Amino acid sequence: MTRVGIAVFIEGKRRPDSIDLHRRMHNSLKRKPCVSGGGELCLRGMCKGGYQMITRFSSTVAAAALVAVVFVSPSWADEVNLMDGVEPRPEGNSTVEAGTFQKEGPWKIAMSHFGVNANTWTVQTAHEAQGIADGDDRIADFIMLDANFDQAKQVADIEDLLAQDPDVLIVMPVTSTSADTGIQKAIDAGIPVVVHTGRTENQNFTVDIQGGAENFGRVMGDFLVDQLGGEGKIWVLRGLPSHPEDINRYNGLVQALEGTNIEITQEDHGSWVYDLGKKLCETFYLNDPQVDGIWSSGADMTRACVDVLVQFGADIPPITGEGNNGFFGQWIETGYPSIVAEYSPSQAAAGVRAAVALLEGKELHKHYIYEPEGWDVEKAKQFYRSDLSANVWWPTELPEEKLQELYGN
Repeated sequence: MTRVGIAVFIEGKRRPDSIDLHRRMHNSLKRKPCVSGGGELCLRGMCKGGYQMITRFSSTVAAAALVAVVFVSPSWADEVNLMDGVEPRPEGNSTVEAGTFQKEGPWKIAMSHFGVNANTWTVQTAHEAQGIADGDDRIADFIMLDANFDQAKQVADIEDLLAQDPDVLIVMPVTSTSADTGIQKAIDAGIPVVVHTGRTENQNFTVDIQGGAENFGRVMGDFLVDQLGGEGKIWVLRGLPSHPEDINRYNGLVQALEGTNIEITQEDHGSWVYDLGKKLCETFYLNDPQVDGIWSSGADMTRACVDVLVQFGADIPPITGEGNNGFFGQWIETGYPSIVAEYSPSQAAAGVRAAVALLEGKELHKHYIYEPEGWDVEKAKQFYRSDLSANVWWPTELPEEKLQELYGN
């Protein structure tokens, strides 16, 4: 049996320079780069070429498969546990009938990732997805292409993946439209599509798992409203411009601020990374140091902003955080007022799990949501690991052995 690890094909084709990309996945990761001669990147450190060609469904069968998606109450379907905290959307849902996409293994699963190397969270999503693939011998080929947050690259990536006749296509969209054409081509060819970690305008996918971006932003916004008593000035550190998660998290903040006297005095995109977040907060402080609270859409930006305020000798106002080990350590040690909006990288594992369930012939809902409550510092203490680096994100499904391999100090 042939097994392929996560393969990143650069510029829409295989190139032998993927070792450099592998090294850039994160400086703290302990890796075993592999050279297959085909430009493959394998997080497991093992690459083998070769693909089993899969015959696609005819257009008639594809049409029948679409008809098989019937609108029913979510409670009618036998529940498949995709991930802790992920539940069927309670309204406007439908069900993919059991057996619609069932087939015997070995399987080939293809995945278009919006940007593996964007930050430490996205790196971990790749490991989470790979972990599920590694644990299932029926998955002969698991191929991931890295769009590097480039819309055109994602379009080309999905074309490349579909040309390899996958049994399922998984998509993490760069923007709300970057994957629309590819999704439609897959569905028309009878290939089921699982979308997660970002919404798409094309709703013809088979299953989607969405992390409740508005809920994420609203949890943080409600915390600031409570801390500030409904009035004051706040800074806003957003994520990657035009990404669906950034847009919808911000919408959640706006919802939380409705009816209050809280004013956003400074706002910009830090793309969810430490270095950009630090530059933004330095600029904000030098422009106007008066701030009563900070809404940060990502924990790396939160850590950076706190470091800036400490550098200037300023008080740390209420500031929002996320489930990141480095943030937890800083929060626990410093004790500033904060809250965690949960956004597990294991959503990537849930995407692979949904793909497997479809191929097993299980009944799934079309829409799943992930909207956990916020964490206080006591819950953060339960997860914090001083023996692991700042780059691990919680909650995770990575086993202890893998955590030590990738993030052990």
